[in-house]
Amino acid sequence: MFPLVREHSRYSELRRRLIEADPEIDETTLLDTLEGATNLSEALGEVLRAALDEEALADGLRGRLNAMRERLDRFETASAKKREVAQAVMEEAGIEKILAPDFTVSLRVSPPGAAIVNEVEIPEAFWIPQPPKLDRKGILDALKSGENVPGATFTNSRVTLAIRSK
Repeated sequence: MFPLVREHSRYSELRRRLIEADPEIDETTLLDTLEGATNLSEALGEVLRAALDEEALADGLRGRLNAMRERLDRFETASAKKREVAQAVMEEAGIEKILAPDFTVSLRVSPPGAAIVNEVEIPEAFWIPQPPKLDRKGILDALKSGENVPGATFTNSRVTLAIRSK
């Protein structure tokens, strides 16, 4: 980043001096002179290439993370199924406890839990109030379709950086 900052500083100073020396200089001549006299374009290119490299690494890592999450899910599912089979076999065989060198397993009766059979009938005292959350996408869609949404409006357009690498 330091070469970019240095080149930008040189570019800005040279631009100021050229305009000061010739206030009537046309934009094309000014830009051509500045491009030939500084390495700002090359410095920007280096920074943007580094950004593209980091984006590619992030994409690869994101793909790897997704694959690892899927693998984690498979392990957790397989583990849960094996526990279910072991529990069913122990229950059917009447085995309440197994002492092994590396673990102890036992069947225990857990306390009863709550089963919701009809949410509508649950009294209000058992509901936890949630703070409202704005549907920003819904607001934008309404504004785009010409609907008036009190308290909302379009933002000004802004300049963004687009990089095409293919």
